[in-house]
Amino acid sequence: MCSPGRRHFLGQLGTGAFVLTPLAALLSACGASGWPEGMAEIKWDRDTCVRCRMAISDRRFAAQVRGGPKDQVFKFDDIGCVIFWLKEQAWGNEPSVRLWVADAASKPDRLTWIDPRQAHYVGGKTSPMGYNFAAYAEAAAGSISFGEMREQLLRKGK
Repeated sequence: MCSPGRRHFLGQLGTGAFVLTPLAALLSACGASGWPEGMAEIKWDRDTCVRCRMAISDRRFAAQVRGGPKDQVFKFDDIGCVIFWLKEQAWGNEPSVRLWVADAASKPDRLTWIDPRQAHYVGGKTSPMGYNFAAYAEAAAGSISFGEMREQLLRKGK
């Protein structure tokens, strides 16, 4: 039951206040952190890559994996680290494993996260660990698939 004072306050707000309610619901559905569901926040320049132990600083190449027996999140500074690290995990090829990589075309302050297996890769970029592939949501001239990028990296080794 609303108190008379609260009813008066709500009446003064008018219908404009209720227009904001769906917007607030939409924003809260994104999660408080703004990260896609299943991802954990990356604390830039503080969190380290699970494989190489370098600080995750360059947002254009950041990646995450969620999986394993405890459905844990693992953070990476380079898609190449993801490739080699997953190869070492007994569960690395399981369909339940979730992957994200930053779309290199997105703005650093508003990253777009994409599934690396669906991304298009462009070589010749300077990435944190020197694997030198950047992921893009949209295909570009000369871009290659995840499988092709993975094979090139595994052949090269590191």
